[in-house]
Amino acid sequence: MILPYIQFLLLFAGLFLVTRNIFSYFEKKFDFFSKDMMWCVYVYHLLFGLIYYLYALSNPSDSKKYFSSTLSTSKSWEHFLGTETSFIKFISYPFINYLNFSYEMMMLLFTWIGFLGFLFAYLFFKENINLKVTIFKNINLLTLILFLPNMHFWSASLGKGAIIFSGLMLFAYTLNKPEKRILPMAFAAILVFAVRPHIFFFLVLALLYGVFFGKNQLPLKVKLGGILILVASLFLLQDKILGVVKLSDSNNLIQDFLAFASKRSGDLSEATSGLHMANYSILEKVCSFWFRPLFFDAPGILGVFVSIENLVYIILFSRLFKLDFFKFWKSANSNVKMSMVLFLGTSLAMTFIMSNLGIMIRQKSMIMYFLLFVVYYFQAHSNGIPARKKAEVVNK
Repeated sequence: MILPYIQFLLLFAGLFLVTRNIFSYFEKKFDFFSKDMMWCVYVYHLLFGLIYYLYALSNPSDSKKYFSSTLSTSKSWEHFLGTETSFIKFISYPFINYLNFSYEMMMLLFTWIGFLGFLFAYLFFKENINLKVTIFKNINLLTLILFLPNMHFWSASLGKGAIIFSGLMLFAYTLNKPEKRILPMAFAAILVFAVRPHIFFFLVLALLYGVFFGKNQLPLKVKLGGILILVASLFLLQDKILGVVKLSDSNNLIQDFLAFASKRSGDLSEATSGLHMANYSILEKVCSFWFRPLFFDAPGILGVFVSIENLVYIILFSRLFKLDFFKFWKSANSNVKMSMVLFLGTSLAMTFIMSNLGIMIRQKSMIMYFLLFVVYYFQAHSNGIPARKKAEVVNK
């Protein structure tokens, strides 16, 4: 039948027009915005959408489960209004059951949503440091970051990856002017909570740390109001957050979390790409989460490509091991401190329950850009680029 192909092409054209209008909006808003750069990222990301689609045809994929279970359900749309897997079905339901989107159309739609994450990441990085930052003398660091393949792959399909990445990057973008971007900030926070409640928990903690200890120029009333909202959010949503690790009825959170983590880690380590990390030290577990697989334990051809990217992560991360970093950290703004605390806090929690290379690759992708932002900011500092040259950031 030719109709599904026509519908797919219409969706493709519609998303193209929406993207073009979004680019035009930000080009008028920011002098630093490069449409050429973002069109390259757009095409690159769509290519990974195609790669993931071809990969999913012959490999297990959550995207197929999301589509088939949402299509065949007899339950109503509002039944799926919840968190994690249920929320992805809630988003997908009207497109699949009301608009008759095919699997290919849903993959394209979520690939486009994933691209928005890269758009907001670009804005987040450039609005903080709006000049060219180079590494190894002549490599554009932001270009390198935006074209690392792993995040493109895992945010280019029907599933949690596209939503959580875009939600996190939208939230990060709003932090530069929170008082003017309160609605998109709230929307981003809802997305993060709905997809990964535990990531929302660490996001709030990291933001509190950044507000308290970062060098920022927010008015005192904005700080106090923000802190009150964040603390209230944690209190109201604590059952959902703790429910992720089966601790909503716990009387001893630390002991019960360690027991859950031990069981979860043991279960995951039995998979074909499992790691037996029971005897690893905390440092070994964290480094395994960040930088494995490497070439010696890469699971298949996909693992080889991930290993190359992990090697890049190691090289970039090593840039922080300078005495000058401590001086930089002391005077860093709230965005830098929030990013590092979010990355470290989430990583530490994940290392207790991750013993499967495949899951580690996916889970770390959603937070790796926060580490890369710290590297980017510090590299700008090392290059002698003053942070936030406001005269060169034009907000019209």
